[in-house]
Amino acid sequence: MKLTVIGGTGLIGSQVVQKLTEAGHEAVPAALSTGVDLLTGKGLDQALEGADVVINLANSPTFDEASPDFFRTSMDNLLAAGERAGVRHQVILSIVGVDQVPQLDYYRAKALQEELLRQGPTPYSIVRATQFFEFMDAVLSWTSDDSTVRLPATRIQPIAAADIVDTVVEVATGAPLQGIRNIAGPDVFPLDELGRLTLAAHQDARTVVTDAEAGMFAVVVGDVLIAGPDARLAPTRYEDWMQKAR
Repeated sequence: MKLTVIGGTGLIGSQVVQKLTEAGHEAVPAALSTGVDLLTGKGLDQALEGADVVINLANSPTFDEASPDFFRTSMDNLLAAGERAGVRHQVILSIVGVDQVPQLDYYRAKALQEELLRQGPTPYSIVRATQFFEFMDAVLSWTSDDSTVRLPATRIQPIAAADIVDTVVEVATGAPLQGIRNIAGPDVFPLDELGRLTLAAHQDARTVVTDAEAGMFAVVVGDVLIAGPDARLAPTRYEDWMQKAR
């Protein structure tokens, strides 16, 4: 099977390409660095030539009000190129609860991406994942200074990138879902407590201050970022992952 991986040089994409190749598939990474521009369409037809499946892991360069335009343009170009190439399955990676947080520009943009895929001409699958373990350091940096990190007590259920990769590969090499596969890590944490665990693992002496108005996740209400009963729970626990990452 030939699969084109849009964003195939990134954190998830590079691992997806590797795993597909090891399984005997022809996996073609497509990104700006390989001559593919989703916004202009440059290189798309060549990248999708002969592809059975497109896995779209490309991300907006910003999380602000410009992100909807990125996803609208990139999806329009990708779906059109896929139809010209005879692609039989389009897969995207999205976010658990993405349609429940309209206060966030980026979440609205990802919800738009999902809707464009549903309305498109090609059978599809959507993989929704919770927040990545790998992004926790970035989350801490958003609201930190030399002595403190301010975080809300928003409940999240983070997941290892490698576990996301496994599910993306499984879905992409199977029949189109015509729907959503939800995946999440095995444990739920208040974000402020997760921050304390992370700092302790890094032997970082800063103090986490619980602040209901701090950072991007402060606007999240309730448990919308927690996976529902239909979700597949990944095996990797955060504490175990941190030990291996050190």
